[in-house]
Amino acid sequence: MAKKQKPKNQHERTRVDHATEIAEDYVEAIAVLIEEQEVCRVKDLAEHFAVSHVTVNRTVARLQRDGYITTEPYSPVELTSQGAKLAKNSRRRHEIVLSFLMAMGVSEETAATDAEGIEHHVSPETLSVMEDFISKAHR
Repeated sequence: MAKKQKPKNQHERTRVDHATEIAEDYVEAIAVLIEEQEVCRVKDLAEHFAVSHVTVNRTVARLQRDGYITTEPYSPVELTSQGAKLAKNSRRRHEIVLSFLMAMGVSEETAATDAEGIEHHVSPETLSVMEDFISKAHR
C-alpha cells in the first residue's frame, strides 16, 4: 500500500488565492468593459466595483506595475497580453463555477454571487470535476 502524502498547507494556498483575487476581478472587468463599450476608463471601473477613483487608481497602478495593463493619465486602460490571458482564464473559471452551481439547482442570482468568490479558490482538479459534472448533466 502506498504511503499517504501529507496534505499541502491549505492556508498558504488560500493566502495566494486572495492575493490574486483583485487582479483577476479587475482584468476580467476591464475585458468585459472593453468588449461592451470598446474602451475602459478608471471611472468605468469605479462605477463597476462601486469604489472610489482613488481605490481604482491604486489598483490600476499595481496592475500596471505587474504587467497586466497599460494606461496613461486620462487615457483608457488596456490589457497587455498577460492581462488578457489572466482575464480569459478568470472568465473561464467563473463560467464553469456558475454553470456547475446552476446545474446543481442553485438559482441563477445566488449562483452568480457565489461564483464570484468560489472562482478564485477552485483548484484545477475541482474545476475539471465540475466540467465533467456539467457535461454529464447536459446529456
